[in-house]
Amino acid sequence: MDKVKVTRCGKTEFQWGKRTYIMGIINVSPDSFSGDGVATIEDAMTQARQFIYEGADMLDVGGESTRPNSTSISTDEELKRVIPVIERLARTVAVPISIDTMKYEVARQALAAGAVILNDQWGLKKEPRLAQLAAEKGVPLILMSNQRDKGGYDTKVGRDTSFYQDVMAEVIAFLRGSIETAHKAGVPKENIIIDPGIGFGKMWQQDIEIIRRLQELKALGQPILIGTSRKSLIKMVLDLPANQRVEGTAATVAIGIANGADIVRVHDVKQMVRVCKMADAIVRGVS
Repeated sequence: MDKVKVTRCGKTEFQWGKRTYIMGIINVSPDSFSGDGVATIEDAMTQARQFIYEGADMLDVGGESTRPNSTSISTDEELKRVIPVIERLARTVAVPISIDTMKYEVARQALAAGAVILNDQWGLKKEPRLAQLAAEKGVPLILMSNQRDKGGYDTKVGRDTSFYQDVMAEVIAFLRGSIETAHKAGVPKENIIIDPGIGFGKMWQQDIEIIRRLQELKALGQPILIGTSRKSLIKMVLDLPANQRVEGTAATVAIGIANGADIVRVHDVKQMVRVCKMADAIVRGVS
């Protein structure tokens, strides 16, 4: 399948294959697994400005923690956390803003507030109306593969592998279904980005396998995002707390780029911009 070459997002154009793009994570949740949550609008603005200065190409704003066994919050609470931040960002920064949510109403109001990308951690499985919203507003839609509803999930050792023998086949099947749902809702091919969902219902060994086999996702013909930043696969290999996983993240980012990643979603923007530039010089011949 031919791969998408260009995706337009507001006033920004992403030329896939030219270089790796960096998505900076703005967590406005006090329950973030990585301990980087910001408590106020001003804190979020300070972090956003720093990320942009360091080279972030886009910002991903999320108000609900996605760590295993986190407590779900209400739509009203999520709106209270993210909308004021997105409104301020949209008035003051030039890079595209993404809303990381699985809730239709949060996504709708976030787009009205100035977000121009939808990032759905459930790949339309929980809320297929997000595809209709993306089609109506003409915005890119990130579809992530999520296996947390398979059952048997154990946060200490990862989920039971008896549900599938081939993790990449499971991820590809999930994403193929998500892409089909998006197409049926009217989302054009060039507005779909896929994410294998590192850490979402997979064992850490399977996360490593996904990174090693990332090139197989190219068969779907869509730009690929990976989010390995500070995640548990790094903890399991290096036995380090979240705030000491920069080097481990760097390794996963570099190998991810070598295997086809187009966007990396990260907490440590300055360091990962450098990693991406070096990896792009080797992999893509970009100097």
